[in-house]
Amino acid sequence: MITFTCCLLFLIAGYFIYGRFVERVFGVDPERKTPAYTQRDGVDFLPMPTWKVFMIQFLNIAGLGPIFGAIMGAKFGMSSFLWIVLGTVFAGATHDFLAGMLSLRHGGESLPEMVGRYLGSRFKQFMRVFTIILMVLVGAVFVAGPAGLLANLTAEHLDLTFWIIVIFIYYMIAAVLPVDKLIGRIYPVFAAALLFMAVGILVMLFVHHPPLPEITDGLRNTHPNQLPIFPIMFVSIACGAISGFHATQSPLMARTIKNEKYARPVFYGAMITEGIVALIWAAAATYFYHNNGMAESNAAVIVDSITKDWLGTTGAILAILGVIAAPITTGDTAFRSARLIVADILHWEQKTLWRRLAISIPLFLAGIGILLYSMKDKDGFDMIWRYFAWTNQTLAIFTLWALTVYLTKEKKLYIITLIPALLMTAVCTTYIFVAPEGFGLPTALSQAIGIGITLITLVWYIVWNIRRKDKEKVVE
Repeated sequence: MITFTCCLLFLIAGYFIYGRFVERVFGVDPERKTPAYTQRDGVDFLPMPTWKVFMIQFLNIAGLGPIFGAIMGAKFGMSSFLWIVLGTVFAGATHDFLAGMLSLRHGGESLPEMVGRYLGSRFKQFMRVFTIILMVLVGAVFVAGPAGLLANLTAEHLDLTFWIIVIFIYYMIAAVLPVDKLIGRIYPVFAAALLFMAVGILVMLFVHHPPLPEITDGLRNTHPNQLPIFPIMFVSIACGAISGFHATQSPLMARTIKNEKYARPVFYGAMITEGIVALIWAAAATYFYHNNGMAESNAAVIVDSITKDWLGTTGAILAILGVIAAPITTGDTAFRSARLIVADILHWEQKTLWRRLAISIPLFLAGIGILLYSMKDKDGFDMIWRYFAWTNQTLAIFTLWALTVYLTKEKKLYIITLIPALLMTAVCTTYIFVAPEGFGLPTALSQAIGIGITLITLVWYIVWNIRRKDKEKVVE
C-alpha cells in the first residue's frame, strides 16, 4: 500500500506543481474573451458554470477506459501503476490541457482543423477522415456493453436489440440538442456516480489494506500470457494515462468555458481525476487477481465482484449505474464531436436543427452498421475494440506533434510535448506490427521497427526545426 499511496499523492501533487508549470509555459490570459462569448450560438457555444464544465469533461473522457483499461493493465504488475501515474501527469494531462487551450485560442476549433493548422493541409484532410472514423467507432463500441448490462437487469422482452435501439435514440437526441439542455443537466449526476464508485473503492482499499505490488518488488511482468509490457500495456491502459480521444472532446468544453483561467481545472484537472480513478481500479483489480487468480479476463465481471464485496447492494447499484452511464455518455459526445467536425468541413452553421440532423443521421447509420457487423461474429466486438484502442492512441500522436510544432514556433518549452510524442510514436508503431490484428510480427522485431520509425520521426522534426530557423534568419 505504500507505493499505491505514494502514486496517489504524486497524481495530486502533479496537478498543483506540473500542471501549473505547463499552464505557465503556454501562457494563460484571463483578460481574453473565450469562444463561449465571442461565438455564442446557444447550441454549442455558450458559457456554463465551471464545475459543470469540469464534470462534463471528466465524464466525456472517462467512459470505461480508466476502469476496464486499468483492470486489464493491472495484469502486468507494478509497471501499470507507474504508467498510470507518469503517463497521466507528464503526457495525458499535458496533452488534454494544451489541446483545450489551442482550441480556446482558435475559436473552439475542432481537432482536425487545429492539427492541420500546425502540421499542414494534408494532415488536416487525413485527420478529418481519421477522427470521424474514430468518433463513429467510439459510439459503436460503447453501445454493446451498456446494452448487454441493461438487458440482463430488465425483463426478458427488453433484450439486447431493444436497448441498442434505445441508446442510439438517446445518442441522436443528445448529439443535436443544445449542450446545456440534456448533457449539461444529466452528466454531472452520472459523473458524481462514477466518482462515488471510485471513492468507495479507495476507502475500502485502505480499510482492507490488501497486499499490493511495491516498487521494491521490481517491474516483473506478471501477465499470465506474458504479453510484452511494451507496447501492449501502454495501449491497454489508454484513457487512464493518455488518450487521443480526449483531444476531440476538449474543443466541446472550450466552447463553454467562461475564462481561460479555468482551463487547468477543467482540462488538466479532469485528466488527473481520471488517472486517480484508473489507479484505484488497477489496485482493486490487483487485489482481485491475488485472491482469484488471473483466469478471469472479463472486466465487467471483476467490477461486479469488487463492488458487491466492498460497497454492498446500494454501492453496487451505483457502480453499475456508473459502468452503464460512462460509456453511453462518452458515445453521445463522440457523435456530437463528429457532427461538429463535419460541420467545420462543410462550413455549416449548427444553429439550425435540420443542418444538425442532416449531418448526424448518416453518422448514426454508420455506427449502427459497424455494431451490427461486429455482432455477426463472436469475436467481432473484441476485434473492433482493439482497432478502436490503437486508433485512439494513434490520434494522440498527431495531437502531440501538432502541439510540439506550436510550442516550437512560439519559442516555448516544446520538450514537454516532444518526449510524450516520441514515446507514443514508438508505442503505436510497435503495436501495429506486433498485434494479431496488425502484422503479427515477433515482439523483438516489432520493437526494433517501432523504435526505428520513432528515430526517423525525430530526425524529421530536427531537420524541420533547422529549416524553420534558417527561414526566420532570412526574413530578419
